[in-house]
Amino acid sequence: MYNYKLTIQYDGGRYKGWQRLGDSDNTVQGKIEKALSVLVGHQVEIIGASRTDAGVHALAQIANFKISEPIAESKMMNFLNHYLPPDICITRVELVDDRFHARYHAKDKTYLYKIWNEEYSHPFMRKYSMHVKKKLSLEEMKKGCQYFIGEHDFTVYSNAKSNKKDMVRTIYSMDVEVSDGFIQFRVCGNGFLYNMVRKMIGTLIEIGLGEKKAEEIPAILQSKERRQTGGMVDACGLYLERINFQ
Repeated sequence: MYNYKLTIQYDGGRYKGWQRLGDSDNTVQGKIEKALSVLVGHQVEIIGASRTDAGVHALAQIANFKISEPIAESKMMNFLNHYLPPDICITRVELVDDRFHARYHAKDKTYLYKIWNEEYSHPFMRKYSMHVKKKLSLEEMKKGCQYFIGEHDFTVYSNAKSNKKDMVRTIYSMDVEVSDGFIQFRVCGNGFLYNMVRKMIGTLIEIGLGEKKAEEIPAILQSKERRQTGGMVDACGLYLERINFQ
């Protein structure tokens, strides 16, 4: 069998997330599998490294799949980008070791979240960032980020419908910076629960607005009561930025 690794960019705005759904073909995984199946002449199942939510974007999603006959990487890339809709792009195709698995071999993942923090709207970024009119305190949010770093039980920052048995994850770094009116959060961890990043950013926004204190985060984590986290930010501002592998 020949194992191929894909690097993928997509605008998630019109899709129901990465993962294929039984009742809809409007997913990123479904669109790529359909294109691959046309190329090879039979059904192909791809494995994604991260199951991004509906509306979430990706700068470098990784997936792999296996087929019995080799296809030139350039031919595959050209065919897929011709066949796929313009909001999904394959930026790299690689023939890799048979043992490579996009999900199981991921060492860490980095997500980026963008907030437009001006009173007026941003016409060109309204679909790719969350608009917060009130000024946010960068220093207070930086304090809040530090409390998320390390190994924690993130039950409180998961979705109530999550079926994960193990809610413990490790956050390696979490930073926040300002750039031309945008506030950008960048969080790197060994894995993330469903809605986890969006809920963490929701807490940090409340801290930035003075509605919560950074020092409350440890108690929120320990409580495991989801109602204490506050709001969940819009999906449109979230990007899967990078995945590193073992």
